[in-house]
Amino acid sequence: MQHNFPIRVYYEDTDMAGIVFYANYLKYIERARSDWVRGKGINQAELKESDGLVFAVRRVEADYLAPAHFDEELIVETRPVTVTGARLVMEQIVKRDSELLFQAIVTLVCINETGQPVRLPANIRLMLH
Repeated sequence: MQHNFPIRVYYEDTDMAGIVFYANYLKYIERARSDWVRGKGINQAELKESDGLVFAVRRVEADYLAPAHFDEELIVETRPVTVTGARLVMEQIVKRDSELLFQAIVTLVCINETGQPVRLPANIRLMLH
């Protein structure tokens, strides 16, 4: 199921050309993923505290298609593509109205306190579908 997360472009988000600095799209999609996970009923702080597990980005494929500008309202759409025992693959896009500005495929893994990859707990996998 798709999750929508609104973003407003602030002055601090823009570069010298007055457009959103490319790295800020990664911040936008991170916020949207965090909100999506929270909406699924997963408390990431509790997951870390109780099980010593955190989500980590393993890979990002990103395409920058059109610029966004100061004070524009954007929407980040997030949807799961694949959930397996070892990883979660998400598609995330940023739009201004119906215009596609940015799209990314993000691969997440679960790691333990020593940074080693571990399987996603079964209950968490079920919540992420």
